Amino acid sequence: MQVSEARRFQQLRGHLSYLKLNDAAEALNRVLDQARTERMSLTAALERLLEIEVEATEARRLAARERFACLPEPWTLSDFDFAAQPGVDEKLIRDLATLRFLDDASNVLFVGPPGVGKTMLSVALGRAAVEAGNRVYFTTAADLAARCHKAALEGRWKTCMNFFAGPKLLIIDELGYLPLPEDGASALFQVINQRYLKSSTILTTNVGIADWATAFGDATVAAAMLDRLLHRAAVAGIDGPSYRLRGHQSQAETIRAGVNARVS
Repeated sequence: MQVSEARRFQQLRGHLSYLKLNDAAEALNRVLDQARTERMSLTAALERLLEIEVEATEARRLAARERFACLPEPWTLSDFDFAAQPGVDEKLIRDLATLRFLDDASNVLFVGPPGVGKTMLSVALGRAAVEAGNRVYFTTAADLAARCHKAALEGRWKTCMNFFAGPKLLIIDELGYLPLPEDGASALFQVINQRYLKSSTILTTNVGIADWATAFGDATVAAAMLDRLLHRAAVAGIDGPSYRLRGHQSQAETIRAGVNARVS
C-alpha cells in the first residue's frame, strides 16, 4: 500500500508538471500535509491546491502587464494630494478611477501647465487599469513620434500602428513640451485614428485645446485629432501650484530651519 501511495503521489506530481501547473506541483506536499492535519475534505484540498496555482498565474500575468505598460513611477491615486492641488476636479478623477471610461472607449485629456500633476494622475489611472487586468502602454508624445518615424523609414509602419492600436489604454504624456518632428503630428493623428471608438487614450498636454493648430503647425491635422479625441472624452483642466516647486520649497524650508537651529 505504501509503495502504491508513493507511486500515486509521484504520478500526481508528474501530471501537474506535465500540465505546467508547476506551482501546484511544488505545493502538493504542503497541501497534503495540511489536509491531513486539518482533516480537510478531498474537495477542499483540491480547491486549495488549484487556488495556489491560480494566484501564482495571476501574479505572473500582472507582472507581465506591468513590464509591458512601462509606467515611469509606481504612483497610485492614493499618492495624489487633492487638498494641495485645488485645481483638480476630485469628483471627476474618482469617477475615472472606476475605469468605466474604458468600457465605451472614452478618452481622457489632462490639460495644464507643467508640474500640476497631469502625469501623476495619468500613471495612477494606468496602474489601476493594469491591476484590473487591462493591457496599458505609456509613452511620451516625442517618443511615439520618433518611433513612428523610424518605423516608416524601415518599412514597418503597419506593424507600428498595430502596436499602438493594441493596448486597451494608451497613455501619451507631455504633448506640446517638445516640438514634434515634421511628420510627428501626422503620426500622432494616425495613432489616435487607429484607436478611435475602439480603445481609450489618456493624453497630457500643456497646450490649451484652442492653441493646438498653432502649436502643432497644421490646423487640419489638429482639428481632425481633436475631433476624434473629444468625441468621447473627459477633459480635466488643471490650473494650480506646481507639485515640483512645492516640493523644492518644502525642502528649502527644512534646510533653512536646520541651519537656523544650529546658529541659535
